Parts: sequence; structure tokens; C-alpha cells
Amino acid sequence: MKVLITGATGYLGRAIVTALAASGHAVLAFARTASASGLPVATVDGDVRNAEALAGAAAGCDAIIHTAALVAVWRRRSQEFDDVNVGGLRNVLAAAQRAGVSRVVYTSSFLARPPAGMAHTPVWNDYQRTKAAAAVVADEAVLNGAPLVRLFPGVIYGPGRMTDGNLLGTLVSDHLKGRLPGLVGADRTWSFAYVDDVAAAHVAALARGTIGACYDVGGENAPPMRAFEIVRELTGLPLPRRLPTWTVAGVAFVEETLARWFGRNPQVTTGTLEILLHDWPLDNRRAEQELGYRVTPLREGIARMLTSLQAADPSPAGSGLP
Repeated sequence: MKVLITGATGYLGRAIVTALAASGHAVLAFARTASASGLPVATVDGDVRNAEALAGAAAGCDAIIHTAALVAVWRRRSQEFDDVNVGGLRNVLAAAQRAGVSRVVYTSSFLARPPAGMAHTPVWNDYQRTKAAAAVVADEAVLNGAPLVRLFPGVIYGPGRMTDGNLLGTLVSDHLKGRLPGLVGADRTWSFAYVDDVAAAHVAALARGTIGACYDVGGENAPPMRAFEIVRELTGLPLPRRLPTWTVAGVAFVEETLARWFGRNPQVTTGTLEILLHDWPLDNRRAEQELGYRVTPLREGIARMLTSLQAADPSPAGSGLP
């Protein structure tokens, strides 16, 4: 099968490219800098906001995996989130219809849904708002006959690049280097999804996903502090501090004010704080039954991630080891 993948140079996108190639698919990687990415597959440079570029890339493809998204806590121009996260999906669906592809696998987000205990998805930041809006677009597309399969990953983590797409990896890396001030919402519930597990689910969805279905592809539902307890067991480092909500709320207010005044990206926002103060468990049972989804135990995944981090920075400060 010839598969076009958007967002191919992102953290999850790269893992999906690897999994697709290993499964024998012909892969066409689509991203703004795809040709300079070093990906060992065919590439095409383009932006999901460009409908014609997407349509041209989709021509001759059998399926599309759409992972491209603007993942950020803030942008001065909030319309950027709409253009990429909602407009990008619309453009992919139009390109798929034009090319006559048999399957579109769309990577949504657990933040497109309400947290535990809430009936409706709140609007706490622009990323969450637009992923929820894109979920409505996806619902309408399914009703109109689009061959769409939707995946809802948890908090993706694992070896590799420390980016916004690898939140836990970034937090652990900062902790190893003594740069993590602490955790807020340390005892809430996240669903930790190992990146290779999520990539495998996307490949499986091409062949076995039910058209119109939504699959949770998370991992262990556990508090963030549990991840750092594992890091302590493996490295001997002490646990990070639990940060009081009022302290972080004050920092978020200042950060947002400075962002509005000077245009710099805030490290934390009030919307991000709200997200961190709620529970986001996922239920993988349908993905396990229909896609053969398997969850890497959190301890095993963190051990692999630590090995990768230590290989990238073998100094004591970088490894966290004595």
C-alpha cells in the first residue's frame, strides 16, 4: 500500500514512518521540511494549510495517515491553531476524496475529549479548542461517508527527540539535568503511551481499523509522579517537588502577560494549568481487541527512554547517575 503521512517529521510521525516501512508499505512523507529530514523514504515538502499541495501529494496514494498538528501552549495569533489543526484536517479529507483513497487514519488527541468527571470538552487553550473542533469535523466527515479511522493517543513518550510531542521525555530530561522546578498536578491521572505502541496502532488501523471508529491508544493510567518514582528507582535521583497550584497560577499569569506584551512564548499558561489539574485516563480495550494494540509497561518504556537520554548525554549531569 502506498501511504501518505502528514507531519512525518514530528516525534510521532517519525515513529509511524519507521513502522510503515518495516511493514512493507511504500511511504511518502509530507512535511514542511521533509526533504531535509533524513527520513529514509520518499518525501515531499508541503504544508497542510496548502490544499493544492496536499492534493498533489495524495494523488496515486492508497491511504493517508494525518498526524500533522500545531502542538503548542500559545501563539500570539491564535488563528494559527485553527488553520493547522482544523483547516489541515479539512484539506486532508478533501485530498483523500479527490484521490479516491481507501482509508484515512487521523491522529486526534485525548484533549479533544472531556477530562474524567466532565460531560463536555472545556476550552482551556487553543490547542485543546481546535482539536475538539477538528473532532466535530471528523464526525461530520464520517456521516458523509469519509473512510476515516480516528486514534486518540495518550501522553506520548519514549526515546528520541525531546520536543513538545514527547512531553514526559522532556520533563525527565530536564529532571536529570537539574532544570525541572517541580510538578503541578503530580497526583492526577495521565495515560502514558509509548511512542512505538502508538505508531504500531496507526499501521494496524490501515488494515484492520473499522471505518468511523474511534480508538483510544494510551498506556498505563498513572500519576505523573509515578513516572518519576521509576526514574528514582533506576537512577537514584530524588523525586521532583510538588508545586503548589497557587504558585504556578501566579507564574502563568505573569508569563501570559509578558507573552501579550513582548510576543515571547510562555513556559506555562492558565489553560495548561487547568489541563494539568484534571484526570485524563484512557480505555484501550477496543484498540486491543480490533487492532491488536499492546501496551509497553511504563517502567520498561522509561528504562528505554533513560538509556536513550544517557547515550545522548553520557556525562553525570546528563545521565542523572552518580
